[in-house]
Parts: sequence; C-alpha cells; structure tokens
Amino acid sequence: MFCNVERKNVVAFRDVAHTIYECPLDLRRDRIDRLVVDKLGLGHTPTPALEDWEQFVQRVIQPKHKVTIAVAGKYTELQDAYKSIYESLVHAGAHHDTKVQIVRVDTEAVEDDGAKAVIGDVDGILVPGGFGDRGTEGKILAAKYARENKIPYFGICLGMQIATIEFARNVCGLKGANSTEFDKTTTHPVICLQEEQKGVEDMGATMRLGSCESIVFAGTRAAKLYANKERIHERHRHRYEVNPDYQERLQQAGMVISSVSAGEGFVEIIELPQHPFFIGSQFHPEFQSKPNFPHPLFAGFVAAALEYAQHRA
Repeated sequence: MFCNVERKNVVAFRDVAHTIYECPLDLRRDRIDRLVVDKLGLGHTPTPALEDWEQFVQRVIQPKHKVTIAVAGKYTELQDAYKSIYESLVHAGAHHDTKVQIVRVDTEAVEDDGAKAVIGDVDGILVPGGFGDRGTEGKILAAKYARENKIPYFGICLGMQIATIEFARNVCGLKGANSTEFDKTTTHPVICLQEEQKGVEDMGATMRLGSCESIVFAGTRAAKLYANKERIHERHRHRYEVNPDYQERLQQAGMVISSVSAGEGFVEIIELPQHPFFIGSQFHPEFQSKPNFPHPLFAGFVAAALEYAQHRA
C-alpha cells in the first residue's frame, strides 16, 4: 500500500519447517524467479534447475547417518561465533547423507575437568581459530585427547597451531613448547612471528589476510582430499606461523607437512599419517565451503567421523 510495489510483486517470505536452505525452494514456489525476469525485461529464460538443491535439502532434513562432532573453543556460548564452521559441517554432512550433531565445548572447562569428562564420546573433534591465550591449554588437551584416542581431529588456524604445540610437547619431548603469542619467553617457540613481522606494531599490517596460493605435496592425505591438485588457493587471517627452526624435529617425530605457501614456504597443512584423520590447516577452509560443494577438508573430516562412528557401533 505504501511502498510503490505492485501487488503481484509482493512475495511472502515465510518461516520454513527445518532449515534455512528450504527458503529458495519456498520462494521458487511463489515464482519469484519469473517476477524478477519480468521486472528486468530479460525475456524468455529457462526454468531454474533446482534438482540438485532439492536433493541437498533432503539430505539435510532426512539424512541416513549421524555423527557427533565436538567444536572445542572459547566462544562457544556465543551462538554465531563459529557460524561459518557450523554451516561448513552441515554442507559436508549433507554430502555424506549425514546429520552432524554439534557439541559445543568450552575449553576453559576442559582445563578444569579434563578432556574426557567434558568432551566425552564423540566421533570427531574440531578446534577452530581464535586469538589470545584464554582457553588455550584446554584446546591443547582436546588435541591430545583426539591424537591419543585416534578420534578424527581437524584444527583450523589456531587449531592447527594448537596441534603442533601438543605434538611438540608430548611426542617430540619439547617440554614447555608454546607459541610466542601466549608465552614470549617459551624455551621452545614452535609457533612464532616471522622475522619480517617483528617490530611491526599495527596488527593488520602483520597479518596474512585473504587468498594465498599454496603447494600441496603429492602422496599426502591432503593431496588426496584435494583430488591431487598441486596448487590451491585458500583464505587466511592470522599472524603467527610454524617456526621453521622446528620443522625438521617435528617431521622426524612423525608429523607430515603436506602443504606450504607458494611464496614464503610457510606451513599450511599438517597431518599425522599414523592417525585415522588428524589434519590442521593454517588457513580458513570454512570461508570457501558451499552447500552443494563442501570444502574437501571438511568433507574428509566428516567422512572420517562417520567411519569412526560406524566402527564404534
């Protein structure tokens, strides 16, 4: 009545029953595509082919399988703090016709009560990114719990650094290993600023931001997940890197560096080949996941969690 929109161009955007991914199908039933085509004068256009989307939505609503994933972080009480990660798990779950039940784990509680008591029996553990030292030791305990109990593990950004610190401490025997972000006087700075970053006070200037090219080494789990692509482009948002002075020590103890940045040689992906699934990425794969095209690392993680769940059953 009051916005100069023709009555026929007013479309109800109703609540849907199960998931927001139903909304495009609901709008299609109201012929919103034809209204847009007519309004823009595009003439004859084919009817949208939404069969793939319908199948995706069906796998979200009525999946055949179920896994439980613990997301262990320090912002878990905030509903949207890890929203892109939660949605990426939905995408990967639908790809495998699997419902991903997410357990939000406060890593400060892990510090107080231990990993098993707080995390319990899950099919996978994901440690996301973040800044600052609050809850860090709880994340390290979560990574240790996953490594020792052969539970699929996926570390993203800080989660990859956490896995490196845990491995350095408990496998390499580097007592007190840490990141200089958390302990500037650590005797084993396995995670640190690179030389060119030191002395720069503006945090934005020292961060690796946006898309960067990386090399993936053949024969690794990462290469298999990326369909044997030799080079990939992933989005970054971080300051600290794996210390190159410790790379050889980590590799000798069994850690595999499966991807490095194309220009600087910074560590991009780590993995433990003796583990069912233990991968950490310095970049943020959740930024490139799509409903019908889940990110390969998320897809691999959920597949491993599903295999773990079926084996336990």
